[in-house]
Amino acid sequence: MKARYATLVILILSSTSFVLAQTADAISPHDVLMMKSVSSAAISPRGDWIAYTVAVPREATDKPGPAYNELYVISTRTKEVRPFVTGEENVSAVAWRPDGSALAFLSARGQGASQQVWMIAIDGGEACQLTQSETSVNAFAWNPAGDKIAYVATTPRTAREKRLESLGYGFVYFEEVLKHRNLYIVDVGKASLSGAPQQLTRDITVWSFVFSPDGKTVALAASPRNLVDDSYMFQRIHLLSLETKSMKQLSNNQGKLGNFAFSPDGTMLAYAAASERKDHAVSQAYVISVEGGEARNLTPAKFRGHVRWVDWKDAATLLYGANEGMNTTISSVRVSGGERSIVLTSEQSGVVFDHPSFSKDMKVAAFVGSTPSFLGDLFACTVGKEPERLTTINPWLSERQLGKQEIITYKSRDGVVIEGLLLYPVNYQEGTSYPLVTIVHGGPESNYSNGWVTRYSEPGQVLAGRGYAVFYPNYRSSTGYGLDFALTGYMDPAGKEFDDIADGIQYLIKQGIADKNRMGLGGGSYGGYAAAWFATYYAKLVKAVCMFVGISDLVSRRGTTDIPYEELYVHSGKPLEQMWDLALKRSPLYYAHQSQTATLIIGGTADPRVHPTQSMELYRQMKMSNHPAVRLVQYPGEGHGNARQPGRIDVLFRILDWYDWYVKDARPLRGPMPPVDISDRYGLVLPD
Repeated sequence: MKARYATLVILILSSTSFVLAQTADAISPHDVLMMKSVSSAAISPRGDWIAYTVAVPREATDKPGPAYNELYVISTRTKEVRPFVTGEENVSAVAWRPDGSALAFLSARGQGASQQVWMIAIDGGEACQLTQSETSVNAFAWNPAGDKIAYVATTPRTAREKRLESLGYGFVYFEEVLKHRNLYIVDVGKASLSGAPQQLTRDITVWSFVFSPDGKTVALAASPRNLVDDSYMFQRIHLLSLETKSMKQLSNNQGKLGNFAFSPDGTMLAYAAASERKDHAVSQAYVISVEGGEARNLTPAKFRGHVRWVDWKDAATLLYGANEGMNTTISSVRVSGGERSIVLTSEQSGVVFDHPSFSKDMKVAAFVGSTPSFLGDLFACTVGKEPERLTTINPWLSERQLGKQEIITYKSRDGVVIEGLLLYPVNYQEGTSYPLVTIVHGGPESNYSNGWVTRYSEPGQVLAGRGYAVFYPNYRSSTGYGLDFALTGYMDPAGKEFDDIADGIQYLIKQGIADKNRMGLGGGSYGGYAAAWFATYYAKLVKAVCMFVGISDLVSRRGTTDIPYEELYVHSGKPLEQMWDLALKRSPLYYAHQSQTATLIIGGTADPRVHPTQSMELYRQMKMSNHPAVRLVQYPGEGHGNARQPGRIDVLFRILDWYDWYVKDARPLRGPMPPVDISDRYGLVLPD
């Protein structure tokens, strides 16, 4: 494995102007780009070992690609760490064999290889390949006996289709002749594959699945078509008998579906799902008998939060995890009903966490956690006790001076209390006003929790080190505050939700923290929609925006997104022909001619979610209106966010340049723009 910090030295030496402007111990862009994180955790059945993966960013000079994902195992007793798969590898979906003797995982190993299931013994040795699927394996699971693996893979192309393509006749029939994602099962011996796979499903697309405790039944989430839109809106749970091969639909959930799990006695299934079709996120915890019937909602009435996942403590007790405001929680509730008991909260532990991995007896849990002072690290805890941090993936972070992060609340113009995070500038002095950058989350079915919030496209701590205050609002439509709060934006895009953001900015000005003459705002996806709105409709409030993979035209977006039904059912609420006027007047494009805000528009050329034409339309309308400070930068081959390191590096430095130029230094709108070529920041040795 290469020394991954060699480029860090080159980057720092090649960025002299930045180093002079940066306090010596504040976090730098290079720190953000080289930051590792624990990306997943899986505890062994007995709770004695935890397998975890670590995302390791590529260096600037590496071949373009996403972060590597390495595999490690740690003893919960001795804390001994064993590296299992390291270097230029990509490991995901780690799962213990039920007897704890081995680990299986997904990986594409070898030049041009497809993703397959691999297995490695807990005692070490070489990994062996368990599947030989012609197409990539998307998901897999052990059966309870540990002698079979079931997996999901897409139907291969026929010989005829391959031949037509080789002759130049491989035409695209848009959203037709789709190939289903099928469920297969294969026998697995002690150390290798020991049989041919058997196809279990046809004429339906499988997205995820779990085995029943006795291994005789599979619960699977499936939709009619292999489309992203179907995965959002049309997944329903089915039960498949492995003995008779018969399948029946179990759930009739309307809208989005989360995870699901059999009860330990196999008589019930718990699942997380939306409350109704227009609910824009998974929000409730349900249980249903495997014999069928009505599902029962075990979520507290008027719950001021959003359920994210479900699990079982025992056959009579459900566990569920939720976002509640800026905090994450785990609660338990009897299946028979009653009040919930809160098992763990991030407010109490100080650690924001996701779905833990539990030992078979449910006494020990492992999870990835973060705080305002560090990105994802590995934690373990005995259920009901405080978690223990097992890794320090970025030890150098303790040597950096970070801006203080705190939860703030303010009232919107119509009196609703809104919550947000505020990052104070490093070396903040009370009574001094600072340049402010507001960073808006996407979705809007998302929210900020009080953990680590700095990343390549949202460089909060880097900005704090440069003397900015940074504001992260959980505006109405965010998750974590109950259904009424989340539904505010339904049929009302860019209404109260974006007014909440403007009200938060005004609040920080009145508090004396933000300098009203030095304001910036940015975000990606729906946050990019907000950036475009503040560049046009709210143009007088901010000096500069950075719109990343953002929406500018609600009319054309309908016909160019890969999730049109999701957009219709949980956002717009009406077909386009019934809301032409609203769609037009809630489009930033409609107000582009009045913009007096420096506007940086960035995004990938292969984005299926928010089509690149959304960026192009806003750019062209601004240019045709003689806007003096608009720039469009596109990243070849990137989708809805940049996966490869060249695009991430450029986005980070370009955003920082834009804010420094127009917000911090308050340069005039009608004047030179920042340099367009910033490749000298990348740490590459380039010819003149």
